[in-house]
Amino acid sequence: MNLPNKLTTLRMFLVPVFAVVFLAGGADNDLTRIISCIIFCAASLTDMLDGKIARKYNLITDYGKFMDPLADKLLVCTAMICLMSFGQLPAWVLIIIIAREFIISGFRLVAADNGVVIAASYWGKFKTVFQMAMVIVMLLRIRVEPFAMFFKVLETLLMYIAVILTVVSLIDYLVKNRGVLKEQK
Repeated sequence: MNLPNKLTTLRMFLVPVFAVVFLAGGADNDLTRIISCIIFCAASLTDMLDGKIARKYNLITDYGKFMDPLADKLLVCTAMICLMSFGQLPAWVLIIIIAREFIISGFRLVAADNGVVIAASYWGKFKTVFQMAMVIVMLLRIRVEPFAMFFKVLETLLMYIAVILTVVSLIDYLVKNRGVLKEQK
């Protein structure tokens, strides 16, 4: 297993660590939120690093093409489920994001069955960056005046941008990969 794939695997391992730390601390434990945010940021950085290393040293593998987006989905969706459980993220946002992930995962499974690996698109990468930024701002939950209102607005803005990019990236995948669902002869 090469280094980018090890980083992807590490990110998947950090998902339950993040969830346990965040949920064990409760909604109002600032220290737990900071530790959770550090874990989330470390896991998010592995996403950036594994891709850069894989491209720079030509270490791109089918494992990486498949598992990297899956690890991102697990990390981000777990964090959003945790945030929703504390009332910070509206359920409709989570439903849109998770529905998109199920649809894309289904496309990837059908494509894989046909011997095609669908790599992440730029729209999908932008979506992931904004979802991660939204999660980080929500995890930190800055409540100190005069910054509280700014961060609340930033949180809301990032949430809407993440939702829009989620829908745009879904449409992009559907259009680019519409041939995957055609009946095989």
